[in-house]
Amino acid sequence: MLEQQVAAPCVLLSGGETTVTVRGDGRGGRNVEFLLAAAIALRGEPGVHGLAGDTDGVDGQEEIAGGYFSPTTLARAFGLGIRPLHSLDRNDGHGFFQALDDAVVTGPTLTNVNDFRALLVTNRTR
Repeated sequence: MLEQQVAAPCVLLSGGETTVTVRGDGRGGRNVEFLLAAAIALRGEPGVHGLAGDTDGVDGQEEIAGGYFSPTTLARAFGLGIRPLHSLDRNDGHGFFQALDDAVVTGPTLTNVNDFRALLVTNRTR
C-alpha cells in the first residue's frame, strides 16, 4: 500500500462510484459503506472527519444521500450498543448512521453528478 503524508489542515477529496460486495442483510449504499469502513480503520483518530454522499440524494435503495463521521463516532456507537464491525459485515451503513443521527438526508436533487467523499484532517496528534 502506498502511504502519503499530508500536512494538516487539509481536505482529501474523491469522487466516482465505489463497489460494495453485499454479504449481509442490512440497509445501505456505497457511500455509507465507505464511511463506516473508514471510521473503523481510523479508530477515532483525533482531528479526522469524513463526509460522503450521492449527489442525487439516494445512496442505495433509500432516500439517504450518505452520512458523516467524526472522531467520536465509534465511541458513540458502542455507547448505544452498536458494534461497528457487525454493522459493516451486515452492510448496514444506513442503520448505523441513522442510529447515531449522522445520516445525511437531502431529498431528491434531480441531478446525478457523482458520488462525493471528503476527509477533513484538522490536526494529527498520534
